[in-house]
Amino acid sequence: MPVCERCGNPFEFFSYLDRDVTCPYCGFVQSGESLAMPQPDAEGRHRRINLERGKPLVEEALARLERELRIALQHGVRVLTLIHGYGSSGRGGAIREAARERLMLLRHQGQVERLVFGEDFEGRSGRGRQLLREYPFLAAHGDLNRRNPGITLAFLPKP
Repeated sequence: MPVCERCGNPFEFFSYLDRDVTCPYCGFVQSGESLAMPQPDAEGRHRRINLERGKPLVEEALARLERELRIALQHGVRVLTLIHGYGSSGRGGAIREAARERLMLLRHQGQVERLVFGEDFEGRSGRGRQLLREYPFLAAHGDLNRRNPGITLAFLPKP
């Protein structure tokens, strides 16, 4: 299955001979020829999931979260970057709050091993350096050291 060059999400399409293929997750247009040789994101250990895509209701975003989590666990993905946004109020949006609450419940149930909120995702402290030693592919993560409250990283248990 091909993987999007931008977001790293796998998706299906009809033919590698298509000139342009649009990723259903992030909308990035890439050539069908470039997808003939799938480019895994960190060897399939990391996926980026946009819970805000399509401006869903909170319930729809939570259903997407749970669905994507199941798929990730089945495929041995170790880290999910969940894009939930921060909301326009400046205090955090409804999807952000609901997603983080659900993730904490899933952590309590053992379906998620660890959570790192975007505003705490850094590699400079002892805890951050340890995280990068465990998951070196995160050193290239675009949100590292950016204090982005619109994302959460969910670390999944080993299969």
